[in-house]
Amino acid sequence: MYGGSQQETVASSVTANRNLQNPQGSRVPFGIIFGGTDINEDIRCEEKHRVMGTVLGEARFAVAFTTKMKELAAAEWPDARKKIYVQTQGIKTTPSETFDWYRFLQNADIPTDVDNLHIFLLICGLRRIKDPLYLVDVFSDWHRKEPSIHLVIIGPAVDPLFTSEVKEKVKRAPGVHLLQEMSQDDLHAAMKRCFAVVNSSISEGMSAAILEAMDLDIPVLARNIPGNAAIIKHKDTGLLFSDPQEFVVLSKSLMNDPIMKREIVRKAKDYVKKHHSWECERKTYQNLVLRLQ
Repeated sequence: MYGGSQQETVASSVTANRNLQNPQGSRVPFGIIFGGTDINEDIRCEEKHRVMGTVLGEARFAVAFTTKMKELAAAEWPDARKKIYVQTQGIKTTPSETFDWYRFLQNADIPTDVDNLHIFLLICGLRRIKDPLYLVDVFSDWHRKEPSIHLVIIGPAVDPLFTSEVKEKVKRAPGVHLLQEMSQDDLHAAMKRCFAVVNSSISEGMSAAILEAMDLDIPVLARNIPGNAAIIKHKDTGLLFSDPQEFVVLSKSLMNDPIMKREIVRKAKDYVKKHHSWECERKTYQNLVLRLQ
């Protein structure tokens, strides 16, 4: 989960790595949090399914971000249904006041003398499930026609082999840039200066980057997958695309219709305030942690 939301800290404090690797007979009480890949993808692997079931059986509690995720888990492990709680990710954004936008552009090799820059930001750990290369070709084609269009991919090298593939592809893709991960405060400040935040994942649990962009008044264009569609209502709180060509069409409509953009941003901000309260999330995890005592 990229973005450093509250449950990440709680998860690290209540779940020890040794429990996940060898959970049988652990004397350390722990809880678990379903991230997305585990339920959406790992569950299909027999060995991972077995380990997850064992860990879930010994956990004092489990947290799913959505009711759908809970139901998917409960369908696989019915005996654990009563210990699975639903808690959406809570969002709190803290953009840096000292962030240097021009240095950011220089680090990405983006010319700073181009008028009306449109920077699209894709935030993800570099691994195949996030599919950061999905839009690279259409962005390069678009950039050739309109040099003010740029895609910046930013995030940690989670999968070293795949990261090498990404670097090689980006080298040959004008208008597409790759940056290493940065502090959360600077990342939030960078979001605020971008035209839109992009998500092209094959699978998601609940993207913190999407929710953070919504909170920062930045429009989101996301791949139309269940995890994204659970938090984005198309043309209401964001835009959902099903293929790269549709992404470009929707992006251009957003650029050419400032009224639509303003309404999407407003409704997205209201949605985050109503459904992704950081204070509510904190209280939930505080209460759950008490179950470990």
